[in-house]
Amino acid sequence: MATQQDLQDLIRLMTVTRKMPMLQAMTSIRALQAVDLRSIKQISEAPLPTVQEALKDDKTARALQNACKAVIKRNATLSSPQPSGGGALKRESSISSTSPAAKRAKNDTFMVGPMEMTPQELEASLELPLCTDEDRIKETVIETNRAPLVLAFAVEMLRYTMPEQPLSSRLSLAQAVVSANSRSKAVSLGLEKGPSAVQEGYGEGQPRVKVMGREVAVLKRSGYEWKGEEKSGDGDKKEGKIEDTQAPSATMASTLGPAPTPTATWSTSQPITLKDSTFVARAIQVTAPPQRKYLMESLMYAHPELKSATHNAWAYRLKPPENGNWLSQRITREESFDDGETGCGELMLKVMREAGAVDTLVVLTRWFGGTMLGPDRWRLMRNVVTSALSERMRKTGGSISLGGEALWGLDLEAMRKNQPGATVGGYGSGKQLQPLTHVVGMHIHRPEAARLYLLRSFGKPSPPADEPATSPSKKKAVHKTAKALEAEREENLGLLLGALRLLFDSWADHLDVAELDRRTWAWYCAIRPEVDSGPNGWGGKGAVKLVDILKLRRGHQT
Repeated sequence: MATQQDLQDLIRLMTVTRKMPMLQAMTSIRALQAVDLRSIKQISEAPLPTVQEALKDDKTARALQNACKAVIKRNATLSSPQPSGGGALKRESSISSTSPAAKRAKNDTFMVGPMEMTPQELEASLELPLCTDEDRIKETVIETNRAPLVLAFAVEMLRYTMPEQPLSSRLSLAQAVVSANSRSKAVSLGLEKGPSAVQEGYGEGQPRVKVMGREVAVLKRSGYEWKGEEKSGDGDKKEGKIEDTQAPSATMASTLGPAPTPTATWSTSQPITLKDSTFVARAIQVTAPPQRKYLMESLMYAHPELKSATHNAWAYRLKPPENGNWLSQRITREESFDDGETGCGELMLKVMREAGAVDTLVVLTRWFGGTMLGPDRWRLMRNVVTSALSERMRKTGGSISLGGEALWGLDLEAMRKNQPGATVGGYGSGKQLQPLTHVVGMHIHRPEAARLYLLRSFGKPSPPADEPATSPSKKKAVHKTAKALEAEREENLGLLLGALRLLFDSWADHLDVAELDRRTWAWYCAIRPEVDSGPNGWGGKGAVKLVDILKLRRGHQT
């Protein structure tokens, strides 16, 4: 059975090794999947006529099959055992993606949107290496310049500050921060002159988000629906049948305050399960604070299985009273309760504010499965709350504008240069690309380019110049092949991202989003490499000890 890794390997083989445009590669992959060829191994072992029939081009089919056979043959010669089914290509394909050929291929490919590539396929093709082995991290020293280090910090931070954003969006947003920061630094050093694209009004009217203290213009990726490994369905055994629950009658609620309308019901999201944790949310009309208690009691009565849940958090927002004083008429009343699910109440209120939902009570239920979910927890909670609110608005005929859409980071400098065919690039290639309907007229920071930048940016420090040529470190450096160096960089990136993952995990439940964003820049400054001051230091490299990142964790600081 083919896996996500098989798909990622096949995409890399076609777009990097075969230098095939991404759109053509995905079309070919779908054609191959139609004849049940889903991995490099399966293609290499299939009869050539089967591959030719799928691709409708004898020459292309033969070349692809030969490339697949070559990969399998190379992997078979490796000293360590390799898994079957095409997954063995992970090291080979990841390495080749940073080769000189890959740099050329980068300019011949472009980011395709949901019309050409499914979200799952896109996100799989952008996967980054990760290693959280503390012993290995503590022993690792990398050499890098500052820009890719900012990129790594931003990509990892966004998992926590914007958990609803898929990896493709996080890479694009992070690159927007790096570009803005680099431009500001170049101006301060006298390397660039004149107003920036922002100062000249480019991107005006576009929404903006704050990342590592910088505001970046973004483009909403309307219709892009992505999810991780979670599963949604008709309900878990704990949850039972998912259905609307009738609100209590006016008579029953009379002692607790104004009653909801007799026809009001709970609107319920589909339950979502990840690593044995199940989330579900419900929303209902509420017009006065005393109703909240009884509404929840009636919900527990109608669904007794909710009493077995680990958490039943709630939040409500009430519009200002019409007959209140001048101050209360301007204030929306809000209240929330986490019930042990840290930060859940505030998250629900945030989603409700984004939606403009008032006179609404939301209850979020979670059964904890025993495994910590990290930032995925925030994304799942947002998704079920959004779903419940959306269902409520659909049934009541109300209008609602839900936040949390996937975003692109806009490349305003490329937009200002008015490059021909300007729709997606903006990474310096200046190549005319086919316009895509969802980004017409807009340059975006391409996530696959940001990913390649990360993969090639973190090497090992060079031995000191005065070290004897016969020393083991210098001998090792001399005999390293390009392939070995690329493998080393990928490994170092995985260890760097692992160190950052451990850092952010330690603080995520203790800092709000704004504070986590603010501190990230300070953490970067604390470990960034030392370079020469002034223009001489532009692009300069230095050593970074990954153990210094671990020392920034909560409880580890001195």
